[in-house]
Amino acid sequence: MFRSQRCIVFAALCAVILGQICVAQEITVAAAADLQYAMQDIASGFQKNSGKTVKLTYGSSGNFFQQIQNGAPFDMFFSANLDYPKRLEAAGLTESDSYYSYASGQIVIWVPNESKVDLNAGISSLLDPRVNKIAIANPQHAPYGQAAVSALQKEGLYDKVKGKFVLGENISQAASFVVSGSADAGIVALALALSPTMKEKGRYSKIPNADYTPIEQACVILKSSKNKETARQFLSYIKNPAVARILASYGFDVQDRAAK
Repeated sequence: MFRSQRCIVFAALCAVILGQICVAQEITVAAAADLQYAMQDIASGFQKNSGKTVKLTYGSSGNFFQQIQNGAPFDMFFSANLDYPKRLEAAGLTESDSYYSYASGQIVIWVPNESKVDLNAGISSLLDPRVNKIAIANPQHAPYGQAAVSALQKEGLYDKVKGKFVLGENISQAASFVVSGSADAGIVALALALSPTMKEKGRYSKIPNADYTPIEQACVILKSSKNKETARQFLSYIKNPAVARILASYGFDVQDRAAK
């Protein structure tokens, strides 16, 4: 009987140890919504190379910033701008030397294939009377929404179209509004326009980069991470040329990331 009890205790201890090992082999990443498709490919490659997994959660960078300040249990944060990671770094909430600018995003006007709106007019196409609703990410906390507002203001169109806005919680939700027909057009991330979900369903026109502040994006490892070794391995993996090619294939600008 005692031998049986010892076996049960031993088995329980093994289960606990194995569980801890499995947890150590996984990191949880808070990623900006524009990374939804690129990051899936990147995480898959990392798992094949290391045997370790990346649990991904997507959303707006501003919301993640607030959650992290309040103790959300993420290991890494991939933001759609530089500001939020820098503010976390200044507050002592990130691992030293983990800040890394990995890419810059771009915005486009996107309409469904069946739309009659002529995108050759560029951003002015949003003035087409057939465009009654325009989807953008909420500029209060989404960098892509801020870029959309900036571009519209630069072209003198903001006051003419702001009454048509349908705000998404993040850029992915804004894009889904146009895909579903809840909006007639949207200002979305090029990375989403090129994604498997959208590239065959619509048309896009790039908004000139000069019309908005560059959407430079950065990541950090969080001080609260319980899996810092795996997080640092993933950060190292993010810096390799294969990842740059994946990001570029989704429309991210990675040409000057080494300098940053």
